[in-house]
Amino acid sequence: MATKIRLQRHGRKGYAFYHIVIADSRAPRDGKFIERIGSYNPNTNPATVDLKFDRALYWLQVGAQPTDTTKNILSREGVLLKKHLLGGVAKGAFTEAEAENKFEAWKNAKQNAEKDQISKLSEAARSAGKARLEAEKAVNKAKAEALAEKKRKLTKAVASVEEPEGPTSEDINTPEAPVIE
Repeated sequence: MATKIRLQRHGRKGYAFYHIVIADSRAPRDGKFIERIGSYNPNTNPATVDLKFDRALYWLQVGAQPTDTTKNILSREGVLLKKHLLGGVAKGAFTEAEAENKFEAWKNAKQNAEKDQISKLSEAARSAGKARLEAEKAVNKAKAEALAEKKRKLTKAVASVEEPEGPTSEDINTPEAPVIE
């Protein structure tokens, strides 16, 4: 029986979530599978992978063929590198301790690079949020100034209507008191 390591789609429309499964190569994508070895969520930034490392390595060693996408995922997680290093140990190219040291060095470098990427993404998000806040403050200030100007014009218009420039009807009807000298 030819086995494949493939993705099995789950999730709602527009928000796909995948299980990484071992399945018969003749089974449909979302059909029957032998074993579930992990999950892959491409909706997060960076994409989240939860993988049973030992089981994935076992299935690769017994001949399961990964699809293109799962091959990229397994490579990113280091399963293919570990298989390669174990193949070198089997051929006598180096010892198992050397292989383990090489894998640990790669794993540490990978984790540091991932931490740097996450910190850059969070810093970029933080600076974008600050820029949006400053832009919103500028827009609000412009709106407040426009509103204040409109109120000043309205106040001037109301004041000019209330206080006419010439004599009023009350001034005309009231006699002036005679001035005594």
